Amino acid sequence: MTTQHGIQQSPSDAGWTPESWKARLAAQQVRYDDPIAVARAVDKLGALPPLVTSWEIEHLRSLFADAQEGRRFVLQGGDCAETLADCRPEQITAKLKILLQMSLVLVQGLRRPVVRVGRFAGQYAKPRSSMTETRTVDGREVTLPSYFGDLVNQADFTPEARRPDPHLMVRGYQHAAMTLNFIRSLLDGGFADVHHPEYWDLSFFGNASLAPERREAYERVSRSLAEAVEFMEALGEARVHELTRVEFFTSHEALNLLYESAQTRRVPRREGWYDLTTHMPWIGERTRALDGAHVEYMRGIANPVGVKLGPKADPAEAVELARALNPGNEPGKLVFITRMGVGNVESALPGLVGAVAAAGRKVLWIADPMHGNGIVTRDGTKTRSFDAIAEELRKTCAVHQAAGTVLGGVHFELTGEDVTECVGGAAGVTEACLSRNYASLCDPRLNYQQSLELAFMLAALLRDGGGRRA
Repeated sequence: MTTQHGIQQSPSDAGWTPESWKARLAAQQVRYDDPIAVARAVDKLGALPPLVTSWEIEHLRSLFADAQEGRRFVLQGGDCAETLADCRPEQITAKLKILLQMSLVLVQGLRRPVVRVGRFAGQYAKPRSSMTETRTVDGREVTLPSYFGDLVNQADFTPEARRPDPHLMVRGYQHAAMTLNFIRSLLDGGFADVHHPEYWDLSFFGNASLAPERREAYERVSRSLAEAVEFMEALGEARVHELTRVEFFTSHEALNLLYESAQTRRVPRREGWYDLTTHMPWIGERTRALDGAHVEYMRGIANPVGVKLGPKADPAEAVELARALNPGNEPGKLVFITRMGVGNVESALPGLVGAVAAAGRKVLWIADPMHGNGIVTRDGTKTRSFDAIAEELRKTCAVHQAAGTVLGGVHFELTGEDVTECVGGAAGVTEACLSRNYASLCDPRLNYQQSLELAFMLAALLRDGGGRRA
């Protein structure tokens, strides 16, 4: 059988192709009204160069395999949903800077290498709880398609903007390519200021709400980082560049399977198929049905793949997902990203962790303390509590420690900018502050100071025993 890319399938591919997902139920899939325009966009995407390479993907799998065993730690973070308008140097630089600074704090605290994975260069699609949205416009109720992210439609509440446009897949690819190009240029250039804690905004150290013992711990890590930088600089410029050079990988939710499958290919001298839109695609909580289109697509690609698991996830189903998505039980292939909510960790997570361990399935466990901790203020503003996020991390570490399993990473929605979207933290964001700079079109994100504070807190938490195999 020959695929749309003109490649002959081997017998081992029987039953799966990059388009076999189309025969499955397709939750959250876009309903376009112009099939000719869809075909044109998919053909265009299929002819464009890949955004990432197979050797980068295989390298990430090897790093994930180390993280499963507690030899590395994964930091995954970025915007809830990227927008095409945010493909600007200052926006990209701010996100890269905070992720790099957080990773350096974790490296210093954990004494382990950190794998940096950004939620960018493709996080343009967003799942919604409803396919439609109703608002009151000029005194009458109007129902339009929900905003599914800039890969699908536009945020303005008009029929023209909310109409799914297949050409946005091509525009999303183009902006992802520009984002990746700029990130790689920054990293190749050294992006030196991230290695100097004296250039960081550490003003939250002085906040009265920060306990004295925690402030001292944070200051100790900061001093240690500065001393390490001074030592490396004493070795000479070439040696500093070698020691401070970093790798970065991309990830996004593989929601729009037309976009993903259009860039799914075989490559020379490697077995299998690769999704070359990103290094690590993941399946969301709403789309992880075993008989669904997203699991069908993901089971056939060679990339490491992630799955979000919420508090209602059945332990037996989690084991079946592990078997379906990683039938060879290969290390570094499968990532379970738990999003319990602080009140559900102790009741829901032990059963999941225990069932997967008892079945002998190799999984990299990552904690997402953001998505289960959403709250709505009295005036209807969506926010998240820094304290709940921090407490979910603490409880998750405790569960893994008790089970003798490894918490191998964390997953945050964050920005390097001074937004006011999540309440709490030593930076002192309150509900009254939310209107000051609430910029997200979807879910609330941690700002620069909240993100950096979490990194200091997490480094201390994991250094005390969490995250390593007992």
